[in-house]
Amino acid sequence: MKNSLLFQPAQPAHQATDCFDTVFYGNEFTLATSNSTEKLTDNFQRKLTYLRLSITDFCNFRCNYCLPNGYQGKRPNNELTQQEITTLLAGFAALGTTKVRLTGGEPSIRHDLPDLIRLIKNTEGIKTACISSNGYKLGKHLSAWHDAGLDKLNLSIDSFNPTTFHKITGYDGLPDLLRDIDKLLHSTSITLKLNGILMAHTAYDNLMAALDFVKDRPVTYRFIEFMQTSDNSQLFFAEHTSSQHIKTHLIEHGWRAQMRATDGGPATEYSHPDYVGKIGLIEPYSPKFCDHCNRLRVSSQGQVHLCLFDRQNYDIRPYLTQGDTQGLIQALQALMPIKPEHHHLHSADSGMMHNLSLVGG
Repeated sequence: MKNSLLFQPAQPAHQATDCFDTVFYGNEFTLATSNSTEKLTDNFQRKLTYLRLSITDFCNFRCNYCLPNGYQGKRPNNELTQQEITTLLAGFAALGTTKVRLTGGEPSIRHDLPDLIRLIKNTEGIKTACISSNGYKLGKHLSAWHDAGLDKLNLSIDSFNPTTFHKITGYDGLPDLLRDIDKLLHSTSITLKLNGILMAHTAYDNLMAALDFVKDRPVTYRFIEFMQTSDNSQLFFAEHTSSQHIKTHLIEHGWRAQMRATDGGPATEYSHPDYVGKIGLIEPYSPKFCDHCNRLRVSSQGQVHLCLFDRQNYDIRPYLTQGDTQGLIQALQALMPIKPEHHHLHSADSGMMHNLSLVGG
């Protein structure tokens, strides 16, 4: 099956829905849509209000769970342009998107990142502009990101131990990053969350360090269960562990789970009356992880990923290049019946996602 949809007439039998027709033609299918601007809702009645937009797949770190050998080849020269992203944001906003997160690779690689933040903030209907970053030279970027209107920032910190951090990421810069984080907390209004991949050999030490870090800081540290892809299977089998022992420790020590925001990510966050910050858990292997999925992903080349671990993507770049907001709206609506109910990680199937740098997780 090809990796992109064809939007053109077709003759075969089709199945109709209230606002679009999905037309099947061999291994491909085409779409005939109405002019409705009904909000994005899939066949499982999940409202999709959160867009994760990769603006580059290039990354300057060599994390052992993602790109242990570093980025291969040259950075593409055909990443989505500001004009294309303007059309993208307009279309998603018209369909009910209220939150946009810019991801990579590493999004700070793009020198126009502050301008992209402004595009989000200036798009009617979108309330929240976010970035996920590895934090490289964070202090250099903080002022520009804050002035552009950035609301939320997620940073990857897989260990609070400088030696372990260097071993995992290939970057020897944890002390500088921690100083920049304290600068952010004292000089900006940006909401900060830290993410770390949960690994068996570092789990306990990282939990103790995270608890110490959030004791007096308004920061959420989130443990993400290690997800298997085709590129990291050997490390996955050596390091994957359930987050249940983290959850048990938190509950036994007085932490309580909080309600999740309607446009929030997949984490369950825990708070404690004696701590300023929080601890979060992202558990992709839990039985009902996908039940409340609220997000779509678009790659830096303009392909829609209906699921992070889907087997196919769908090319919407022609609409973006032509500034065709209405065509984009119709195309996105027509994809709703085929958004999968859940991933297939339990079957060691990560779809076409060889590594998470492709669309930023």
